[in-house]
Amino acid sequence: MNISKLANTLEGSEIIKIAGEINELKRKGEQIANLTIGDFDSSIYPIPDELKAGIMEAYADNQTNYPPAEGVAVLRDQVSAFLKERFGLDYTNKQILVAGGSRPLIYGTFMALIDPGDKVIYPTPSWNNNHYCRFTGAKEIPVITTVANNFMPTAEEIKPHLKGATLLALCSPLNPTGTMFSKKDLEEICDLVIAENRSRAVDEKPLYIMYDQIYSLLTFGNEFHYDPVSLRPELKNYVIYIDGISKGLAATGVRVGWAFGPEHVIDKMKTIIGHVGAWAPKPEQVATAKYLTQQNELNSYLTSFKAKIQKSLDALYQGIIQMKADGFAVNAINPMGAIYLTVQVNYIGKTTPEGDVLKNSGDVNFYLIKEAKMGIVPFSAFGTDSSVNWFRASVGACSLEDIQQMIPRMRLALSKLK
Repeated sequence: MNISKLANTLEGSEIIKIAGEINELKRKGEQIANLTIGDFDSSIYPIPDELKAGIMEAYADNQTNYPPAEGVAVLRDQVSAFLKERFGLDYTNKQILVAGGSRPLIYGTFMALIDPGDKVIYPTPSWNNNHYCRFTGAKEIPVITTVANNFMPTAEEIKPHLKGATLLALCSPLNPTGTMFSKKDLEEICDLVIAENRSRAVDEKPLYIMYDQIYSLLTFGNEFHYDPVSLRPELKNYVIYIDGISKGLAATGVRVGWAFGPEHVIDKMKTIIGHVGAWAPKPEQVATAKYLTQQNELNSYLTSFKAKIQKSLDALYQGIIQMKADGFAVNAINPMGAIYLTVQVNYIGKTTPEGDVLKNSGDVNFYLIKEAKMGIVPFSAFGTDSSVNWFRASVGACSLEDIQQMIPRMRLALSKLK
């Protein structure tokens, strides 16, 4: 039967395919270190107790009808206060839109801004921008980044593509790399956008930035999260932020996210999201609003949560770096933020003990699943070529012990390759 052209162009998630292979092995009783999914094992990383209690209280209080299309007022008020306190960003509740996590908000941003044929610039690797471009019929402009700048895009890489573009999609800390913008690099990109918008005619669409900062609360060491409007206030009418509790509070299944930006864009996004019914559940909204007022509890949770995540990331990083020192063709970038470690496994072209040649990053990954009982995600799942030998390793669904026990298995598996 014939289906839409759009449906025919959409591709399934490579991460889901990898997860299927891992789940099949688990079904057979195998112990697998699952470093694939950008999620949390809630038995290892539960949501804050106060947030959980607030959700239960809201259900008991029968807060179970439709929420307002833009989100309950008390939550938008508290998000406004939270943004001011945490980031120094001044947005009213009318400039804030709540939805069922960050995905509908990204979709709403694309749908509100992009007409078929409009240019959308995004770095590779990055999460799902290619799919949202296909939803809207955008002309994709993927910008290839390099390890020299921690796979973060630079102004020099972006500049050739800005003329006539409608959207620049950025994320920091970045999924899949866990790396972040430096102040200088983000300032230079902001200055390019300002200059480009000044060059456009009054009746011409401006260049907007979509800035995904869903991991902004998860930064480590001396790393600092920077954002466009804090660095360049004159960009306020051109930046749509994506944020929420999914990652910073290990609350991926609670489904409370928010966007904030220029009111005329946020208002159109509200209409789009309302038509698809992608609201956050009202009890979860009410509970989140209450939790955001509990600053001591929030800070205590973040301190403990971040320390636990960093311990796992550091254990994985040190394990990879020791393997590198011992002569294995591996490497890693020191963790900066989010729940991800960027790992290089440079074994494309090697031959397995069974005589199979590992032709691309996908082959390397499935060899590690089979032989090392570990799953990571090749950057090809995030828009790069399959010849790129870098991978995302997510620690959210693995215990520290799982990671420590995995490293020797990885060593043994790689040592078998010729």
